[in-house]
Amino acid sequence: MNLKCRHCRSEQLHDFLDLGFAPHSNRYLSKPELKLFEKTYPLKVLVCEGCWLVQTEDCVSSSDLFREDYAYFSSISSIWCAHAAAYSEGVIRMFGLDKNSFVIEVASNDGYLLRNFVSAGIPCLGIEPTASTAVEAERQGITVLREFFSKNLGNELANQGRRADLVAANNVLAHVPDINDFVCGLKAVLKQEGVITVEFPHLMRLMEFNQFDTVYHEHFSYLSLYAVKRIFMSAGLRVFDVEELTTHGGSLRVYACHSDSSIETLPSVEMILIEEDRCGLRSLHTYMEFQVKANLVKDELLRFLLEVKATKRKVAGYGAAAKGNTLLNYAGVRADLIPFICDASASKQGKFMPGSHIPIYAPETLRMYKPDYVIILPWNITEEVIASLDDLRQYGAKFVTAIPSLQIQ
Repeated sequence: MNLKCRHCRSEQLHDFLDLGFAPHSNRYLSKPELKLFEKTYPLKVLVCEGCWLVQTEDCVSSSDLFREDYAYFSSISSIWCAHAAAYSEGVIRMFGLDKNSFVIEVASNDGYLLRNFVSAGIPCLGIEPTASTAVEAERQGITVLREFFSKNLGNELANQGRRADLVAANNVLAHVPDINDFVCGLKAVLKQEGVITVEFPHLMRLMEFNQFDTVYHEHFSYLSLYAVKRIFMSAGLRVFDVEELTTHGGSLRVYACHSDSSIETLPSVEMILIEEDRCGLRSLHTYMEFQVKANLVKDELLRFLLEVKATKRKVAGYGAAAKGNTLLNYAGVRADLIPFICDASASKQGKFMPGSHIPIYAPETLRMYKPDYVIILPWNITEEVIASLDDLRQYGAKFVTAIPSLQIQ
């Protein structure tokens, strides 16, 4: 059966990156589950020559990925909370939001963002299918609809008179298997002069900085502005502004409105599109070269870990992040090379990394173990992690990151 592009239905799909087979990157295991069969899926990414949407080959169901015990809580990162607070303050000011406005956040997680609107007295609604995070948001006084967002849900909310002045869908667009349906839902729930904001890791930066570890099954799409603009346009939406962000190793914040909105399109959109063209994001040759770069990172990490083991020095990991699971499983790293990983999230402590089965402990374990090297798996928060573990430097511990290449500091 010929595969078709999730957006334009073209059959012009080409191999971009093959990371073998892997379990779900956020499916952390309890000790009894280690004895059970662990399902793995192909982790292969393709690029569509018709619309240049980069997408995973398989289509795992969202309900299987985002279960009730979903372990990712956005509020764990102080940097991410500060980012959300700055975003909230900015859009409230920019679009004149007040007590008469209505804000919807799709994939509201544990309330890390909407709590800022609650504090400002602005009515809001979170849409979040994972019970574990929704409960935390509700504790903060946020109304949460525990469903997956879709065109049908957008129409349902619109029919109830719950259309929004602002729809925030930050770091979720890449997570939806039916991206056309999702974007049509955003349009349905948006007021005539309302604004949609979406944030997503920028494909251009992923390729520039070799961030292949951000590929995992929860991410069905890897997005350029060109592809997003096309997808929004097909749904009757217009991208009118875009900002470059430093989050997740380089992201875009896209502002969109109805195609016939009075909002003016700004030069920033064309500027980013020109830069993407300059970087070859609409050239197959650019994509064909990427596998080699991923392989170099894998080989470099394995050489380092084997040398540490051979010289009887101690190493541990920090950050049980999904991107870390992609890297460890692709490289075939197990507990003989990294005996444990520490993480600040209580929901992950006492569990085991999917695939590698490396145990996860609280950060205090690092101070008792006194490793020579700490490998930081979520490289996007390296500075925050080093600051929180700075006392380890007193006995000579060094911090290691593997992306975009092996760095020791």
